[in-house]
Order: sequence, then C-alpha cells, then structure tokens
Amino acid sequence: MKNILTLFVLLLTSWSRATPADEPTRQMARGIFKELIETNTTDSAGSVTNAANEMAKRLMDAGFPATDVVVVGDDMRKMNMVARYRGTGKKKPILWINHLDVVEARREDWSLDPFVLTEKDGYFYGRGTEDIKQGAALLVTTFIRFKKEGYKPDRDIILALTAGEEDGKSNGVEWLLKNRRDLIDAEFVLNPDAGSFELDKGTHVLVGLQASEKLYADFALEVHNKGGHSSQPTPDNAIYQLAAGLSRLARYKFPFELNEVTRGYFERQGPLTAGQDGADMKAILQSPPSEEAIVRLSSSPFYNSRYRTTCVATRLEAGHANNALPGYAKAIVNCRILPGHTALEVRDQLVAVVSDPGISVSQLDISSGIASMAPNPPSPLTPDVVAPLEKVVGQMWPGLPVVPFMDAGASDGAITRGFGMRTYGVVGVFIDINDDRSHGRDERLPVESFYEGIEFFYRFNKALTAGKP
Repeated sequence: MKNILTLFVLLLTSWSRATPADEPTRQMARGIFKELIETNTTDSAGSVTNAANEMAKRLMDAGFPATDVVVVGDDMRKMNMVARYRGTGKKKPILWINHLDVVEARREDWSLDPFVLTEKDGYFYGRGTEDIKQGAALLVTTFIRFKKEGYKPDRDIILALTAGEEDGKSNGVEWLLKNRRDLIDAEFVLNPDAGSFELDKGTHVLVGLQASEKLYADFALEVHNKGGHSSQPTPDNAIYQLAAGLSRLARYKFPFELNEVTRGYFERQGPLTAGQDGADMKAILQSPPSEEAIVRLSSSPFYNSRYRTTCVATRLEAGHANNALPGYAKAIVNCRILPGHTALEVRDQLVAVVSDPGISVSQLDISSGIASMAPNPPSPLTPDVVAPLEKVVGQMWPGLPVVPFMDAGASDGAITRGFGMRTYGVVGVFIDINDDRSHGRDERLPVESFYEGIEFFYRFNKALTAGKP
C-alpha cells in the first residue's frame, strides 16, 4: 500500500510540475514563432502590419469570427491586431498586450541570420526570440487551444499585438487607448514584456511579478556662447562649462525611496540572498533605513536602480572645427524615474544639480507614449492576479518564490498604468540572468523555456478566468 501511495505521489508531482503540451500543439507554437521571427518588423525596413495580419489569419483559421479579430491603427506599416476570446461575461475582461516590433538587427553583426528562426545548441536564435515575439506566439497558441477545446472562461480574454514600443513611433497601445478603448477596456492588463522569470545556470530561481516600472525621459543639457579663435582661448569654453555640470551630475545620487512593490521585492529577496547583500536588504527595510546598507547595495547597478531615480549622460557633441573655440556643447542625459514622480520634477532637480544658469536643461520631445506619460503609480498586488500566478508556479515549479518586481526599464505597461489600468508584467518564459541578449547580437531563448511557456500561458489564463472546459 505504501508503495502504491508513493507511486501516486510521484505521478501527481510529475504531472503538476509541467504537463507538456502534446506534439501537435508544440509544433503549432513553433510554427507561429517561426512565422513571427521571419517577418521583419523593424522600423527601418519591416512591417508590423504584416505580422498583425498573419496572426489574425491564424486565429480566424482556427474559428474566431472576423468581428472578434481586427487589425486597426493610423500607420499602414504599423497596424495593431486585437482579438477577443469570448467568455460568459460574469466578470470584466482581462487584456494581454504584446508588441510585435523589434529593434534593428544587421546581418553582418550576427553569426547567423537574425530574421530566420534557428534552433541550435538548445536555443532558438533570431531577432525577437526574447523581446518579445515568443510572448505573441505563446498567447496566440493559447487562444487557439482554448478554441479547439471549447473552453468557456468567466470573462473575455483580449489580446492586443501592437506596434511602436521599441521606437516610440505610432505606439499601438497608446493609439488604442485614445482611439479604440472599446476594443481593449479591461479590469486589468498583463504584459509578457515585463517582470522576470529568472534562470541561473539552468536552475529556476524566482518568478518576478512586475507591478511597477520607471518612467523614461531624455533631457538635453546645452551651453551656447560666441566661440572664437582657438589661438586665443577664453575662460567661457562651452565644453569645459558643460563638462563641469556633467561632473556634478555624475557625483549626484537621487534620494533612496521604496514603494509597495520594491519593498515587497526586498522583503522576499532578502531571506533568499546569502551574505552581506541579504543582510543589507533586510537593513534597508528598517525605519529609518541603514545608510551603510544603502551605500553597499548601491554599488550594484541592479539594486541601485531599484530604489532611486537614475540619470546618466549617454551622448555628447560640441564645437564645429578643430581650430575654433566651441560655440556650443550639448549632452543627452537619459533618466529612469521612480513611479510617483514626473519628468518635470526631475528636470528641476537636474537644473539644481548642474548649478549653472549657463547650462540649459530641456526635456526632449519624443513622440512616444512612454516618454510623455504621466506618472504611472505601482499597481496593487491584488489576489485576482497574485493567487492564480502562485497557484500555477506552485504546480509547475514547486517551491519557486513569486516576488514583487519593479523594472528599471520601461515598457508599454507604463502607458496602460498612465491611463488608469492596473498592469502586471508576467514574462512566462525563463531567461538566464547572465545571458540577456534582448536588443543585442545573437538574441536567443532557451528551447525548453519556450516549450514550458506553452503550458504556463495555458494554465495561467485558465487560472485567471476560472472557466469551464
């Protein structure tokens, strides 16, 4: 009897860890992934519209009515697909957002063709394999699986595959919110382009539920004067003046600040982290926080960016000739701003830090929803999102912690939060913390992570919607 019970427990544990999708489903997901990777959606030469139309066709071929799958937008190369999986209407819909555009990739920079899905050495290679076409492929696969099963969720599930996240031009999420909110209005938003499912040397470490992210803003710092002949130097050299202001900025640290999400992150991460870092994480949670612990943790760019606004010079230009005094000098400063603060506040702080009325500070006007968005407050860690996620993670990866997470970067989630929609980043695929190649050369995703993602998105959407088969 004991042996029978042991066998039953082993079988149950094996099923709960990761029941693999059947082979036809795996091949369907891989085919969708391949089609997306091999459809160029860069700003320079690609078309998001082509990818949106391909995904719309996939869904309609699976039985979705044309009224529930639309391709809309204001730029013929950057249209957005919105699909709706109909539920009982017992609860308000949920919305998944996933951008289809990718950053540029030159063939000569890569060891293989960035616009061909290549499986090699346990990885899928190609532009967008990590950022973030795998999310689109897995969500479209989930919709088709549900349709085949006749699954009836207790609410509609909406999928928006959008343009303009990477370059900020014709941003699809912002356009939909301003022009077709009826298509995507939902109780809350989920975004695979945020959060963190962490691998470390092949070991699953944690699931980071992103409930907050920083605001993106660029500023121009400029000095202008009359210049002159380089043979007769004057005290008011534009390069030296700007350099002095940038040196003051380089030494400045914005104030330490925790919010609900980052506090929750360090509360959960502290006991999981060995040595001084773990002790310091506990110490910064004290009231008042330990200044010594803050200083030590701040030596890590990762931790430093989690509890303070950061501003850093990223570009510089000056002068017009080798034999002339510079008549101007200009630096671009990129800032990632903590939630709850505005770009205007940060601009005023930059003015105070450079401390020179001869250095003008102005925010760059980038036509991006992310860049122009009002403060996006952290989304509350509510049971309707946290409990389903913990349930599925516990089934597939027993014992793995689910940790609140704030991204130091920016995503389309900043836009939905700015429009008053609760938004959560759920990556759904595990990526090694030491091998993040998004936006880089030979971008790749572990093959096993992709296939785990098929089952995760399927289970998680069911857990969120508590429907009937």
